[in-house]
Amino acid sequence: MTGYDRLVFGFLLLDAVVLALVELLFLPLWIGSVPFPITTAVAAVTTPLLVSAAGRLSASRRVAGAPLVAWFATIFVFGLFGPGGDVMLLGNDWRALLLIGAGTLPSAMMLGIVLGRPAGK
Repeated sequence: MTGYDRLVFGFLLLDAVVLALVELLFLPLWIGSVPFPITTAVAAVTTPLLVSAAGRLSASRRVAGAPLVAWFATIFVFGLFGPGGDVMLLGNDWRALLLIGAGTLPSAMMLGIVLGRPAGK
């Protein structure tokens, strides 16, 4: 990877962390009396895009999967050991599982697609 690719890769990882924090903080959103976990849709779209962009930088599994790992680690750490000792994942019942599934499953599928491409594409 060139110096420019490393810079882009760093921004992709930073973007994964920031997106995970925003998605986690807006997870308990309600509209009236109805839970509205819109951030699960955001996770389902943005996290695979980050994996795809990282896969274009390098054919390495570590590089392609790094945004997914950074996103999941951020969700895990801040969800279970959040700010001020708040446990954000366990208190949100089904929405927490939906967020984790919506972020990881499409990203894992995208990782398989990226790694299955022939070299140079």
